[in-house]
Amino acid sequence: MIHNRIGTKLGLWMISLFLIVLVFLGVTIDRMFTNFHYSEMRNNYYEMTAHFVTMASSKELAAEQSLDAFADFSEVSMFFISSQGEVTAHSGSHDPTDHSFIREKDVEQIFSGQSVSFTHTDPDGNRYLVTGMAIPREDSKGVSDSALYVLASTQHADESIASIRRLLILSGFGAFLLALGFVWIAAQVLSRPLLQMQRATRKIAAGNLQTRLPIRSNDEIGSLAGAINDLAKDLQRYQDTRQEFFANISHELRTPITYLEGYAKVVKEKLYTSEEEKDKYLDIIQEEAVRLQRLVNDLFELAKMEEGKISLTLEWIDLTEIVRSAVRKMEWRVKEKGLKLLANYDSNAPLIQGDGLRMEQIIINMLDNAVRYTESGKITITLRSDHKQVKVTIEDTGIGIPEEEIPYLFERFYRVEKSRSRQHGGTGLGLAIAKKLIDLQGGEIRVSSTVGVGTRFDICFPVRESMGEDHDEKD
Repeated sequence: MIHNRIGTKLGLWMISLFLIVLVFLGVTIDRMFTNFHYSEMRNNYYEMTAHFVTMASSKELAAEQSLDAFADFSEVSMFFISSQGEVTAHSGSHDPTDHSFIREKDVEQIFSGQSVSFTHTDPDGNRYLVTGMAIPREDSKGVSDSALYVLASTQHADESIASIRRLLILSGFGAFLLALGFVWIAAQVLSRPLLQMQRATRKIAAGNLQTRLPIRSNDEIGSLAGAINDLAKDLQRYQDTRQEFFANISHELRTPITYLEGYAKVVKEKLYTSEEEKDKYLDIIQEEAVRLQRLVNDLFELAKMEEGKISLTLEWIDLTEIVRSAVRKMEWRVKEKGLKLLANYDSNAPLIQGDGLRMEQIIINMLDNAVRYTESGKITITLRSDHKQVKVTIEDTGIGIPEEEIPYLFERFYRVEKSRSRQHGGTGLGLAIAKKLIDLQGGEIRVSSTVGVGTRFDICFPVRESMGEDHDEKD
């Protein structure tokens, strides 16, 4: 079983992101609760201290007794200090000997008319919220000679915040466990198609080209699965056409070689009865030599295309003259097969930029292909032009091409009617070579066909506005 590394990585990334968000939210919520709690506590004790200061400014005995009662009831401790920072009175449960919360700078600030509020930790580790205010004197025009410190324990507040933190931690841990399960399931579901693709590509690499992936979605995963399926189909088709190509090449080579060997032996050993019979055998030898040369030339052209070494000599050419020349060279083959060859030319066709020899090779290849697959009827070649393009159309009344075969027609080694390919001859390279040469010269080729009716090829070349200098180009 293949270890799901991508699922593990995906899960780790997702859970890491979740942890970061969870920790961030936990810290944020904790800070919000803590700040809010202490802020409310500070405001409450500030108001309480202000109320105690008002009571302390009164000289009545009842006010002093009420002050002590309020301090006990509120569970706070009060320290009265002089302007020199000395404790003059104390009430509450706080250790009266602990004066560490009285700081010189705070005393100066208090007697300057300001209040202080801060958190203090005593020697025993107890935390207090300390609020200090000056006590105004009624007979001195507001000038104060004493101040009041109120100490309130933060124990209850700290316990409440600790409870909230424990709740947050428990909630976060539960959310983490829940997210862990969800992330594991999500990682498995998301990574499963990728693992299927991995297994499929390994099978394809091992030669099992029938492997296909199910496409269950229209997203990028589905597109990738479709691309892998298309790749498998293309490789299968390439393998089939390559096998067909080698079979055809073997047959095409074997046939002329057999003829050459056999009839050369007949002529060498003078196993003929007349000069006419000898000439007949020599003609066969010549025809097979030409056939063999043509096959070798096609293979040579293919090799140059594979290496990207096709040389073109671009110049301004008259396509009408090139088509006329190609038709003249093909007339004997057409007549030999008992077909009609009709040619229509546009005498006013403009010059186009291209390689004259390669352009003639294209037309001859197309005509030869039409003759090979036409048993009876006619072949028509037409040249038309307008201000945008020059178009050569080649139509035949041959066997036609099935619609599903047309997209693969210009692929290397591909041949239509494989069961009848040896009957019609050829190597399946002619159209591929023609298409490459047309593309290199900036042209375009289109095909339409009906089985049993015939096939039509349209070859279009653009018309340039001005004639430039001749130049050579290599692709």
